[in-house]
Amino acid sequence: MFRSGVRAELASAGAGVVEVLAEAADVDQAVRAVAEHRPDVVLLDVHLPGGGGVEVMRRSALTAPDTRYLALSVSDAAEDVIGTIRGGARGYVTKTITGPELVSAIRRVADGDAVFSPRLAGFVLDAFAGSIEVAAVDEDLDRLTEREREVMRLIARGYAYKEVAKELFISIKTVETHMSSVLRKLQLSSRHELTRWASDRRLL
Repeated sequence: MFRSGVRAELASAGAGVVEVLAEAADVDQAVRAVAEHRPDVVLLDVHLPGGGGVEVMRRSALTAPDTRYLALSVSDAAEDVIGTIRGGARGYVTKTITGPELVSAIRRVADGDAVFSPRLAGFVLDAFAGSIEVAAVDEDLDRLTEREREVMRLIARGYAYKEVAKELFISIKTVETHMSSVLRKLQLSSRHELTRWASDRRLL
């Protein structure tokens, strides 16, 4: 559904500017599509099933060396932004972007520019300046599953369990189970400690 929406936005806002060559539902499909079509720009989902956007870039480096990548994600967490840029993306925008803004971002990446929103650009600058300990963030988050990361961020942002359940389309009981697992893996004792932990690592 989301890919259909993006395609419609690009057809409307990018007529005569952007041509959609292919779509992919997972990493393997994406790697095959990149190798076959050699696109100028790939709109890349950071958490694409099968290994994520970084895996697509890694596996496509030899077959399509001139292709550039623009991450399009629901996540604005520092470790996702920094990890994706380290993996080779030329830009990172969130899924709240409008159609015309997305077309502009695609054109700029195709022209060799780097494209970030101000907030996300700040993460990248902070990482290079050394004020975000990326290695430590990655190590902590590697303990969590992707779903646990989603629950963790929402809880840390102050969402109630009921709100998290509604946002992620899961039961309240499942939220409670994931939250218990998150606290255990991160060796924290409460949601207040979790909020402080996430804030210190700029994950909110």
